[in-house]
Amino acid sequence: MSRLYGDPIDVWTRDGRPVQFVWRDRLHAVRRVLDHWVISREWWKTSDSDPGERRFWRVEADPGSRIGTYELRFDTASEGWLLVRAWE
Repeated sequence: MSRLYGDPIDVWTRDGRPVQFVWRDRLHAVRRVLDHWVISREWWKTSDSDPGERRFWRVEADPGSRIGTYELRFDTASEGWLLVRAWE
């Protein structure tokens, strides 16, 4: 079962892919990217140079002892990350 969150998170990337993130003061190491997709919408654009994209990753990650599945989102307009959903 999954839960929706929408919590802001700090994410470290390598080659554009998340490799670790901090959620609720815990560092999560990304073990595997399960899926990646991009959704573009004209109304998300904040300028002509903004592609209006939201990039999603579904990853397996662990905060130490237990692996969970997490859905992360990057917003190109705000350049911010959110933890959207978690399966723990």
